[in-house]
Amino acid sequence: MYLETIQHPGFLKSLSRKQMDELAEDIRSFLISKLSVTGGHLGPNLGVVELTLMLHKLYDSPNDKIIWDVGHQTYVHKILTGRANRFDTLKQFKGLCGYAKRDESEHDVWEAGHSSTSLSAAMGMATARDLKGEDFNVLPVIGDGALTGGMALEAMNHIGHEQTDMTVILNDNEMSIAPNVGAMHNMLGRLRTTGGYRRTKEDLEYFVKKIPAFGGALSSTADRLKSSVKYLLVSGVFFEEMGFTYLGPIDGHNFDELHSNLTYAKRTKGPVLLHVVTKKGKGYKPAEDDASGAWHGPGPYKIESGDMVKKSGPPAYSAVFSDTLAKIAEDDERLVALTAAMPGGTKLDKFAKKFPERMFDVGIAEQHATTMSAGLSTQGMKPVFGVYSTFLQRGYDQLVHDVCRQNLNVVFGIDRSGLVGGDGETHQGVFDIAYLRHLPNMKIVIPKDENELQHMIHTAVANDDGPMAVRFPRGNGLGVEMDEELKILPVGEWPVEQEGNDAVILALSTMLPIAKEAAAQLKKQGISTRVVNANSVKPLDEKLLDQIAHKNIPVLTMEEAVLKGGFGSAVLEYLHDQNHFGLQVKRMGLPDRYIEHGNPKDWYEELGLTAEGAAKLIDEMVPRKKQRA
Repeated sequence: MYLETIQHPGFLKSLSRKQMDELAEDIRSFLISKLSVTGGHLGPNLGVVELTLMLHKLYDSPNDKIIWDVGHQTYVHKILTGRANRFDTLKQFKGLCGYAKRDESEHDVWEAGHSSTSLSAAMGMATARDLKGEDFNVLPVIGDGALTGGMALEAMNHIGHEQTDMTVILNDNEMSIAPNVGAMHNMLGRLRTTGGYRRTKEDLEYFVKKIPAFGGALSSTADRLKSSVKYLLVSGVFFEEMGFTYLGPIDGHNFDELHSNLTYAKRTKGPVLLHVVTKKGKGYKPAEDDASGAWHGPGPYKIESGDMVKKSGPPAYSAVFSDTLAKIAEDDERLVALTAAMPGGTKLDKFAKKFPERMFDVGIAEQHATTMSAGLSTQGMKPVFGVYSTFLQRGYDQLVHDVCRQNLNVVFGIDRSGLVGGDGETHQGVFDIAYLRHLPNMKIVIPKDENELQHMIHTAVANDDGPMAVRFPRGNGLGVEMDEELKILPVGEWPVEQEGNDAVILALSTMLPIAKEAAAQLKKQGISTRVVNANSVKPLDEKLLDQIAHKNIPVLTMEEAVLKGGFGSAVLEYLHDQNHFGLQVKRMGLPDRYIEHGNPKDWYEELGLTAEGAAKLIDEMVPRKKQRA
């Protein structure tokens, strides 16, 4: 196939307008076909086909630095830089990454999976260029949703102040994952409808230059007249006051407009912001008509009908989370829910339909959401922040100072904990235990299944003794029977799933079925293994640990999280502090490295997080005489 023979984007420079149109159509067909099988970020990439083609036509990557914010929209860039032949492996184990990846191509100059970082990275690259006396263009591409992130505004403030040469491409498609919210979104909406700012400003400047200069008074009046045009037109005021030359808004699917404006930006000194309006999902009607964010990153789908290929099964953990909140909210008017631009992903859109006035989507602003939750708590409300594990990292300082230090009753529903599959390194929820458990006042609970999850949510909301995090995995539950009535669970008392006398496995959540399988294998070898559902990382079940230590039973901890600072470390710390030095303890979990994209089960095998691996470790710890008995 033609696209699969592309090795470098340099070929674009010789293409005619007609050939560019044909190539854009081929790329859209290619993406629609390939992603119908693998799944992936369809909507964002269909929306940036013309923009990506024109960037690579007018600039010289990788010498010129094209920096993609988040990376949801890098598929076209990957095709043009020689990776089309790997799209059958997209987001699969050891396959093509769904985001920019520096060791995948020299054209990927920045890696990101979280939003709002591109402008800061661009400022760093441009500053290094200037200090070294080099000559290249820096072009961060940032979406309107990412522009609501505080980090992006901090970078804009600095870039504008320093008057650093770069062209910021604002890809405005009115969506991030869900529809955008907030004042920034509304301002961009006014810009889209007003339009024509640069052209009108240039016309006025030309007119003023034709007026003879009859003294300082007229000159001063002319300067004021030139300056005031932006206030008369509204468009671009914000960006120009930040120190940027504002261009646009322009049609991001029109090659002629893209060419002329990017050429203009190239010869303009200082920071330029080119406002490009695109249609998310362009070229595929189901994605174009999507108002909910379902086509942002769909799984496999049927091209002709647009129907998603869904697997029937138990409810998703996130759905149980949202449904439980709605159930509690019927009787407790203090309960409010918050999300940072992820109402669909966290399933809190279901909660919002029932209680729209008690659901707050703050945009891509995890820091704000965390501290807003703290503020709500000070006034007697019961805030629940539904957030992916990897995104809560962005609110760490607020967790430390605003929530935990004040010991406020905030519930964190931590979705996508553990390995998440196709989204890879930037989205793996494997650090939350380590970055939460050392915070004073924080409690961390982890359910073994969807039924225990609903009770934990109820327990956390009812808790009036500081913050509590409820950590649950991506995907569907196990299909267990759901209790009708919610109940309060004891926090820090671990249920024993099966008894045993020779060894103990303390397993978290997704590791529990593997632990049970290991115990079954060990039974065949004559080793009796106790399996414990360690459903509370903080506090630990200290009573049970003391009992195990006094009987000197070897212990294996299992967690789908990093070992450094994780659950196993917490167990070792406690045993050390209690002077239980002779007890054998081994740990299973994730190593000190970033885990790439791929099915979690493939990674379990790769990393040895298996029943066979657990059985082998326990066999090594149990005295041989026990096995002969």
